Amino acid sequence: MTLHTGGPPVPTPDSLIVDARTHTPLRALKVHHADATHRLWLKLEQENPTGSIKYRTALGLLAALSSRRPLYPGTQVVESTSGNLGLALAHLLARMDCQLIAIVDPKVPSSVQELMRAQGATVHQVTDRDEHDGYLLTRLAKVAELTDADPGLRWTDQYHNPAGPGVHRRTTAPELIEQTYGAIDAVLAAVSTGGTLAGVSEGLRAVSPCLRVIAVDVQGSLATGDRAQAHLLTGIGATRRSTLLRPDHHDRVARVFDVEAFACCRMLSEDTGLRIGGSGGAVLAAYLANLHGDLRRARCPVAVIADGADNYLATFYDDSWLAERGVADRVNAEIAKARAEGLSFEIADTAAGPTTDPLRPPARRMDQ
Repeated sequence: MTLHTGGPPVPTPDSLIVDARTHTPLRALKVHHADATHRLWLKLEQENPTGSIKYRTALGLLAALSSRRPLYPGTQVVESTSGNLGLALAHLLARMDCQLIAIVDPKVPSSVQELMRAQGATVHQVTDRDEHDGYLLTRLAKVAELTDADPGLRWTDQYHNPAGPGVHRRTTAPELIEQTYGAIDAVLAAVSTGGTLAGVSEGLRAVSPCLRVIAVDVQGSLATGDRAQAHLLTGIGATRRSTLLRPDHHDRVARVFDVEAFACCRMLSEDTGLRIGGSGGAVLAAYLANLHGDLRRARCPVAVIADGADNYLATFYDDSWLAERGVADRVNAEIAKARAEGLSFEIADTAAGPTTDPLRPPARRMDQ
């Protein structure tokens, strides 16, 4: 049973939204390919306090929850999560003297589950695959079971809640406009619930109607596709259609194989020392695939990089993990092919283009 201590409510919804303006850095990446050099801007959301863009989403969802009925110390909140949103919710709720009940699956690294528990969360792991060979529907069934059993349990519902896109429309999109001085003319972002892309697209297109928007999904995902297939990537894709995305939110969908995403992550790390998460690798792979298509005229394209590598060092950055899952040879083949085509990366000097404020200190991570 959910308990309420009667103490003071948590911060107001408006104050939570203000906290979502984290001004994460925008860095220029030189992409050398086939004897040409292209520039791609990376919006590095791993610099949020809990290491991912889901910090913003969590603030938006909690603000919406609190506006409907204030959260009081002792309130329990439940959510289905593949990792990053759970970390953000656990972190924020702990500071409100509230608690997260996180519903996860075996694809969520044990280290991530332990981080949630360290923030006071209760973690339930489902193990049965759903009808599409994934776990999302099974996780949602567990959420329904818990909320039916305890009417006082609050559900943030990232899959339908308009507050998810809303926080990115109000915070992420304006930051991109400011950081590029309005020059942004293309954006790529990964899709899972679709909330990030929907909000960023709405916010940017209100200012730049001609903006090109590419939704990046993983092969086998039903978030934007119609054919389910198991894949190894987390934080991107879903075994159900996104209810937050509309056709006018994007110009096209780019679907990437997980081994392509892993290869891009590893090459970027090797060339620059910058390590990003798997969904960011998928976005980078989609950029490369569209470099001479949809993006050939883009002068200021931005890739939204949802998170860093902290949660993946024991997964696709680890050779043995790839070998155990039978994809090591395919990843190495992707890297060899890309290198043969002249692909390499370089962090560019941002002095000649859009930049963040060089005097602003980086956002603090939750473990600092």
